[in-house]
Amino acid sequence: MSISYQALKQRVLEANLDLPRLGLVSFTWGNVSARDAASGAIAIKPSGLAYECMGVDDMVVVAPDGRVLEGSRKPSSDLATHLELYRCFPALGGIVHTHSTWATAWAQACRSIPALGTTHADYFHGPVPCTDALSLTQIRGAYEHETGVAIVECLRSRGIDPASMPAALVAHHGPFTWGPDAEAAVHNAAVLELTAQMAALTLQLQPGLMPMPQPLLDRHFLRKHGPGAYYGQG
Repeated sequence: MSISYQALKQRVLEANLDLPRLGLVSFTWGNVSARDAASGAIAIKPSGLAYECMGVDDMVVVAPDGRVLEGSRKPSSDLATHLELYRCFPALGGIVHTHSTWATAWAQACRSIPALGTTHADYFHGPVPCTDALSLTQIRGAYEHETGVAIVECLRSRGIDPASMPAALVAHHGPFTWGPDAEAAVHNAAVLELTAQMAALTLQLQPGLMPMPQPLLDRHFLRKHGPGAYYGQG
C-alpha cells in the first residue's frame, strides 16, 4: 500500500513560507524540514527555489538514509545536516536553518550567545553554543554531513540536552534550530534571532557584562519547560 506524504509536505511548505514572513531569510537562503514520526520520512525544502515560487508539490520527501521517496526537485543542499541531527536526536520533529542577520553575526564571530536576561532564559537553558570550526578534512569531505556531526559533537561534548537547548550556531556559517515539530523549530529560529540581537545590543551598552545569575536562568526556563512548568494555559 502506498503512503501519502501530502500532509507532511503541506506542513513543511507552510513552515518554510514562515521564514520570509518572519524576516529570517533573504533570497533562497534557509530551509525547514520535518520528520513524520510514524513512517520516519522527512520532508524538506527543495534546493535553491525561491520561496515565492514554492508549492506543496515542490517539497521533497526522503528516507532517513537520504533516498528520495517523493518529489521531482533536488532536496536542500543542507539535507545531510538535517539527517545527521535526526539520526542522533530521535526526539526532533522539525529542523530549521537560516542565515538570519543577528544570529549569523554571532556564528561568523565564532561566539556562543551568552544568557544575559530572562527573554533568553525562557527558551534556552544556558548560552546558545557555537561549534568548533570545521577542519580542512571536514570541509573538503562530506561537508554538509560533517556540519551535522559538528553540531552533535558540540552539544554532546558540553553535556547539552537538545530539548533544553533547541539551537546551535555553526562557526563561520549560521544558526540551526529544532523542536518537536516544524512549527516549533521555526518559532525557536525567530526567538533565537531576537535574543541574538538583544545580546549584541546589551554588550554594546555594557561591554564585559557577565551572564545572568544561574538561579534566575533556571527559574525562567523551568517555569515554561519540564514537569513543574506553570507558564501559560496548558
